[in-house]
Amino acid sequence: MNQSFPYLDTNLTLQQRVDDLVSRLTLEEKISQMLHYAPAIDRLGIPAYNWWNECLHGVARAGVATVFPQAVGMAATFDTSLLQEVATAISDEARAKHHEFLRKDDHGIYKGLTFWSPNVNIFRDPRWGRGHETYGEDPYLTSRLGVSFIQGLQGHDPNYLKTAACAKHFAVHSGPENERHSFNAIATKKDLYETYLPAFEACVKEGQVEAVMGAYNRTNGEPCCGSYTLLKHILRDDWGFEGHVVSDCWAICDFHKHHQITDTPQASAALAVKAGSDLNCGNTYATLLSAVEQGLIDEVTIDQAVKRLFRTRFKLGQFDPDELVPYTSIPYSLNDCKEHHDLAIDTARKGMVLLKNKQLLPLNSKHIKSIAVIGPNADDRSVLLGNYNGTPSQTCTPLEGVQNIAGDSIRVYYALGCEILKDRTESLAHSKDRIAEAVSAAESCDVAVVCLGLNALLEGEEGDASNSHAGGDKVDLQLPGLQNHLLQEVVATGTPTIVVVLSGSAVDLRWANEHAAAIIQAWYPGAQGGIALAELLFGLYDFSGRLPITFIQCTEDLPNFKDYSMKGRTYRYLEKDPLYPFGYGLSYNTYTYSNLQLSKTVLTQDDDLIVEVTVSNEGSIAGRTVIQAYIQANLKDIITPHWSLAGFETLELNSKESKIIRVTIGSKQFLTVDDDGNSIYIPGTYTLYIGGNQPDLISEALTGQKVLKCDITLN
Repeated sequence: MNQSFPYLDTNLTLQQRVDDLVSRLTLEEKISQMLHYAPAIDRLGIPAYNWWNECLHGVARAGVATVFPQAVGMAATFDTSLLQEVATAISDEARAKHHEFLRKDDHGIYKGLTFWSPNVNIFRDPRWGRGHETYGEDPYLTSRLGVSFIQGLQGHDPNYLKTAACAKHFAVHSGPENERHSFNAIATKKDLYETYLPAFEACVKEGQVEAVMGAYNRTNGEPCCGSYTLLKHILRDDWGFEGHVVSDCWAICDFHKHHQITDTPQASAALAVKAGSDLNCGNTYATLLSAVEQGLIDEVTIDQAVKRLFRTRFKLGQFDPDELVPYTSIPYSLNDCKEHHDLAIDTARKGMVLLKNKQLLPLNSKHIKSIAVIGPNADDRSVLLGNYNGTPSQTCTPLEGVQNIAGDSIRVYYALGCEILKDRTESLAHSKDRIAEAVSAAESCDVAVVCLGLNALLEGEEGDASNSHAGGDKVDLQLPGLQNHLLQEVVATGTPTIVVVLSGSAVDLRWANEHAAAIIQAWYPGAQGGIALAELLFGLYDFSGRLPITFIQCTEDLPNFKDYSMKGRTYRYLEKDPLYPFGYGLSYNTYTYSNLQLSKTVLTQDDDLIVEVTVSNEGSIAGRTVIQAYIQANLKDIITPHWSLAGFETLELNSKESKIIRVTIGSKQFLTVDDDGNSIYIPGTYTLYIGGNQPDLISEALTGQKVLKCDITLN
């Protein structure tokens, strides 16, 4: 590399270095750098770089790495510090793997430092196949977890990024998957600014996220990757975003092929760049030279995009000596290490949610002589991993976890019972042998653990999931195939039955809720999730996970999937009682709340509210609980949510221990979004609720506990 180029001078400012490098490129070279597979430019010493990498819940698609629980399972921890710790471990592995690849001259796909994570879309409808990639249905929870994850990925060095995170998919994107290349999501300004945009805004303003990915669909008529409204007016002008924008993969060719907004690839490329998409995952930008010749775009506009891209590469230290970049010395031994495995198991443990417990759990190993572990997800390694995952070096399924805890003192029977997916109309005769085996196992045991649910082939991204009739989405919420029949047969034996659901979204658990003794939502719990599950089953730890999504009764309770209005959706606008509410989860211990104290009860526009409450663990084991604070606006003549999550904290308590916990409610949480999308301060009376769950009647009935509440006046 020629050391005389000014862009290699680390004493110059970042902007000076970027300007110098880009000034040396020909137009053809500039365009080549706007494709995700940017080639080397040897005459300038610019190495090849593939921008495409993934780390949704661990370094993905690049060989062995620690596989953490899927994103929705991490969201169920309600723990921002834990999310940042997980992301820090992921970025450690990312840097270690990246530099090891460079030492082997491997610049291929999934080997770089630009990671297209996290997914901060709102999981508005449980039928959406990609909802398990998100942090759930609440914009505040998603915002806080998204910011923490980004901070863990990007690090805290003042000069260099550890990795470059990317908030996706911007915006108003949550199905249907099989129409995403042509679908137009219509959202009111109120829904846009109250629900769909807050997490992205927080990621930009607070998380300082380096990249934003545009979505496939149109929003209010504009293709998201070519939307002046989203990419220019909101993202850059209003929020001050200075990073780069990447298109979702092959989304720009959708402009002319499916959205029919443009007529040619050249017109699509020009529209995308002028609107603010700097990097093309795909190949449509290869037509930009022709677009320039046709007068559709000028070189100055292309320069702006290329400069943003090289700004990121400079911040990653790609043109600087290793000794100046603090992250180049992270050893390869950190990848897939025991400490990260332990963290993944702990995260799975804290995210699993106890939905029902009819005095069966925790299991007492001294009183149990035999356990039947049954079901299609009982011993399936793939279901542990979700999607966008790395390759684990060690796995532990629910069956293996129970076997490990049981040891030699408890006999463990195993039966598949049924396949995870077969036509529900299929004759039961085809599966009698498997179901009969499961029934025999259950009849032989003191307790049955039935592992049901979905996997990433049944719910997922269009093209990846195999349920092609829905393109990755779910047609309904029923357990696929013969799973519910299997459960009914096992329960009919009279053996106390625990249902373990491994899925990334809500399924119909009405029958299980009525007949099973206990129900656990285990998500896609990561490579060794079976360890966490078994430890919880036997009471080695207390359950503390809380639902980041609402479990509705049935799809008939939902609006049309294609309707992006929030009316009737999520806990904030739900119109029918759910089966299990957002924020809900049981524990072995009882946690009580008392002595509510407020910093003030009369607030002005810029006041934060400090809430203190005493939390006590009345149970017999140490545990962890989630404190949730909600705000209800008691306003007339304006539509507002029933109430909204406004603060949360986690707390660990020994048996019989009490602690005072402080929750800060930011002044922004008292703003109301009007029909024009404006966040306004409306004087009046607001109600604060704080406790272990939502203030709804269903949560109160399920937990047997009321939350504390008090009124606050806004002047």
